Amino acid sequence: MKKLWLWGLLFVIALLSACSSKAESVDDKGSSTKVQKIIVGTGTQFPNICFINDEGKLTGYDIEIVKAIDEKLPEYEFEFKTMEFSNLLLSLETEKIDLIAHQMEVNKEREEKFLFNKEPYNVFPLKVTIHQGNNDIKSINDLAGKKISVTPTSNSAVFIEEYNKKHNLGAKINYGTNTTDIINQLKTKRIDAIISTPFAAEFYNEQADAQQKVVGETLLNSKVYFLLNKDETTLSNRVDEALRELKKEGVVSKLSEKWLGADYSVEF
Repeated sequence: MKKLWLWGLLFVIALLSACSSKAESVDDKGSSTKVQKIIVGTGTQFPNICFINDEGKLTGYDIEIVKAIDEKLPEYEFEFKTMEFSNLLLSLETEKIDLIAHQMEVNKEREEKFLFNKEPYNVFPLKVTIHQGNNDIKSINDLAGKKISVTPTSNSAVFIEEYNKKHNLGAKINYGTNTTDIINQLKTKRIDAIISTPFAAEFYNEQADAQQKVVGETLLNSKVYFLLNKDETTLSNRVDEALRELKKEGVVSKLSEKWLGADYSVEF
């Protein structure tokens, strides 16, 4: 009886182990390894990058890139956690998330605290964006004394703050509470310009009748990376390996063309 009971117990343990197989993966040699869950911080209000579609699903260029990387890396399981853009860096610093996917461009402040992966997955062209009915502003130099709205901590904010000081532009910089607020400010002409991208302007025009247009030359054609904590070198290297494969396979170019309207994986 005791033997039967013992065999029954062992059977139950084996069954429970099999049911928890989601936490393991099997390599080509048949050995199993634990799968590490990676919490990816992203947003919901960046057009074509990370947003909620009409079906209520999180999607966009950054989201689909991460999903493609996830398929390449069986030892990791990527899970998205959405939040306001301004909360992403603090969430990474306090280890509430493991990686940021939100068109993160390199700047000194971020480099000091965090780790960027080495392989860029996008080139982000920032331009002066104005109301369609405005024919006076044709370049950044025409923003002297004008009102500009940007998102706090964004590279758009960092760029225009530095340019404003360096060139004595005298522009008045406002910080919008969210993307919708900034769109409305420009549409109602309470501000004169924002610093944005051609694909964002096109998206907002289609989705929200934002009445935007981009003017002048590209102000900042910076490469975009994922952002991690300093000690996540293994994860960073594996993400780079996956990205290089996806680029060779043409996946990155196709996703960029689908979501952004052109191949922004190279300088534009």
